[in-house]
Amino acid sequence: MLRAPRLAAAVTELGRELVKAEIRRAQQQARTGDLDPVSIVDVVTAALPTAAVTLTRVLNASGVLLHTNLGRAPLSGAAVRALAEAAGTNDVELDLATGRRGRRGRGALDALRAAVPTAGDVHVVNNGAAALALAVTALGGPGRTVVIARGEMVEIGDGFRLPELLESTGTRLREVGTTNRVTAEDYARAIDESTAFVLKVHPSNFVVSGFTSSVPPADLRDLGVPLVVDIGSGLLTPHPALPDEPDMTTTLAAGADLVTSSGDKLLGGPQAGVLAGDAELVHRLRRHPLARALRVDKLTLAALEATLRGPRPPVVVGLEADPVALLARAERIAGRLHEAGVDARAVRSVAAVGGGGAPGVELPSAAVSLPESFADALRAGRPAVLGRVTEGRCLLDLRALPPGDDDELAALVLRVGALA
Repeated sequence: MLRAPRLAAAVTELGRELVKAEIRRAQQQARTGDLDPVSIVDVVTAALPTAAVTLTRVLNASGVLLHTNLGRAPLSGAAVRALAEAAGTNDVELDLATGRRGRRGRGALDALRAAVPTAGDVHVVNNGAAALALAVTALGGPGRTVVIARGEMVEIGDGFRLPELLESTGTRLREVGTTNRVTAEDYARAIDESTAFVLKVHPSNFVVSGFTSSVPPADLRDLGVPLVVDIGSGLLTPHPALPDEPDMTTTLAAGADLVTSSGDKLLGGPQAGVLAGDAELVHRLRRHPLARALRVDKLTLAALEATLRGPRPPVVVGLEADPVALLARAERIAGRLHEAGVDARAVRSVAAVGGGGAPGVELPSAAVSLPESFADALRAGRPAVLGRVTEGRCLLDLRALPPGDDDELAALVLRVGALA
């Protein structure tokens, strides 16, 4: 059976063991009389996946630019090509001029330094939580304390709580202020000989409004201990669409000694943790034993460098999308579907940044409105389409969907409509 031409091609693409398992499953059906033996090849071919991976491609029509359940930031074409280049053997840690060991990730780190001009040095680990854990481990430890505002002790997703992450390093936390208000004097009074540093954490999608106060980094720069700021979403420089979102360049200029963030959110790159700041502090972190356990691989380095040096990544393109152009796209798609007999119409909608970034920011958008029943059917397709259900209608928001996917989106909707 493995030598049958159609299955031999599948062995080359998917591997012998996967194909063999499907053959055995079909053969057992034939033995029990549930399958005509002459149909085994057809049944196996239909059952085999299109690739040796269980991940399913999803068209993001949810209206959330950074959808955590969809892997957050989609990579740019330049980053995808960089992954292919890095997949083989390369000079990730080799100096081709001398033939000796080279500086690991030099291209990505050089690009990051250029993108954050206020940083003395930079480092990259495998995610945002790891960046903060490395900072606390290297600068804190048993017998040391980190001063942090009580209102910034947040849960970062999937049940992981920031206080537990920090305390797992052996460092004690000294909370200051109240849930809704903290002052510079609160921080100053809490500092003593055990203080490793002051930590400020951007609360991301957690917002307290009303009678509140917080302390900006500029007012914490002269307390006699390092100031570490976790900005969360990885915005490297200010963006006009997100005036209240902290960025790395400005935060360092305001007095932070070290800034940490994620790489797969507003930066628009692969999953990574970014650290930037005082050169001596970054060097201490880079040489700490834990840094080896948190080291990123060649694929992450390649995708990160291409994101930093290449064209605007998809998340930035989506963030800067023109609402008028989005509505025109929705009208074209809805018109095509309506002509085919689908109950579709173009509507204005509101999108969000997502990924814990820019809470409360509403992005004007446009969507294709369909009957609610389309939501489940589209999500079950291959590729899948993720929309959202609002007021009894399935909305396919176009803010996070590249224009090049419009025709495919329409075809997938038409396929569901034909089966309805």
